[in-house]
Amino acid sequence: MSARPPPLRLYALAAGLAEPFARRALRARARRGKEDPDRLGERLGFASRPRPQGEVAWLHGVSVGESLSLIPLARGLMARRPGLSLVVTTGTVTAARLMAERLPPGAIHQYAPVDGPAAAARFLDHWRPSAAILAESELWPNLILAARARGVRLALVSARMTQASARGWARAPAAARALLECFETVMPQDQASAARLAALGARLGPALNLKRVGEPPPCDAEALSNLRQAIDARPVVAAVSTHPGEEILIAEAFREASRNVAGRPLLIILPRHPERGAGLATELTSQGFTCARRSLGEAPEGEIYLADTLGETGLVLRLAAAVVMGGGFAAGIGGHNPLEPARLGAPVLTGPDVFNARELYEEMFAEGAAIPAADGAALVRHMKGLLTYPHIARRMGEAGLAYAARQGAALEAALDRLAPLVAP
Repeated sequence: MSARPPPLRLYALAAGLAEPFARRALRARARRGKEDPDRLGERLGFASRPRPQGEVAWLHGVSVGESLSLIPLARGLMARRPGLSLVVTTGTVTAARLMAERLPPGAIHQYAPVDGPAAAARFLDHWRPSAAILAESELWPNLILAARARGVRLALVSARMTQASARGWARAPAAARALLECFETVMPQDQASAARLAALGARLGPALNLKRVGEPPPCDAEALSNLRQAIDARPVVAAVSTHPGEEILIAEAFREASRNVAGRPLLIILPRHPERGAGLATELTSQGFTCARRSLGEAPEGEIYLADTLGETGLVLRLAAAVVMGGGFAAGIGGHNPLEPARLGAPVLTGPDVFNARELYEEMFAEGAAIPAADGAALVRHMKGLLTYPHIARRMGEAGLAYAARQGAALEAALDRLAPLVAP
């Protein structure tokens, strides 16, 4: 490997100088619930599990969306390479909890190490991966360059490069090229990202948006049966992966939309971060809503049922006559993946700010599988239409189901490219 460009040398120096203070910073984050206090060693590169015998591949997705999108890829790689072991790293507590439930048998979860030279070296020297597959936009210089120096074969999948990120990297083009040249293949998730990555020096492979592939989110059959019995025949609107500021807007729209609708509709809110449950319940109650919390074992008897629990997205979606996807009404979030409800035949409503999944939403809008709502008034109108005319909701759900079913071909093409990197 050629010498690092000056910006990367300066980055490595700064990261090395900051590394002795990393443990203190991580402990402070743990006190705020941002880190797992029992596993801080993993964030410093100290593995908490032994390395399996044989070939090991490393997969990484920083947060919930990225890490969940890796599940079908993990299953596909293990199916094609029997005996392959996977270590899957994430960067958030919520993602770690979901990985504990969703990873295929034999895959090991670890927290991703901080991007310091010593932490990166400890992580790589313990796991000795033959290949590393990073999702979306995880360009951590020390980890990437240290992995490449050890002969690890790297791929960047479902790669996303925003205009703002591209402008930032363009100010250090040699550094961008040095990092992107470490990847044997870069699979962009959309055309705009492909153009930006190619301009920075990436070797592009086939397009792949991992959020387009996969299976419906799972749920516990007994929990589903019990909740269906408790809800009875009430039509359900589910607001999923919501963020601060969205819940009140959605709740107010629901109250207006459900006026004079038969069956006493129920709004189930599943916040993106379940730990917000207590504060969110207080906020909703202060606005005059009757609200019950699932985490406390309360029954869904009022207007709103707050599903402030982890890993129950599949449960909530299976109950929904209509789904409002969160992240589209909150500034700066960019929307969340509408294919989870689509895979279960649920019609999707979203807010206007869905830049993180714009192509996906635009295709679903065109096929009648999802509807955008520019504001609260539009959300009232569309929500009322789906509650009043269930046959329209069913047709939208069927369109979403058909659209989701067509997305799997890209995964097979990606596996054709990645499987030889993992275990030639």
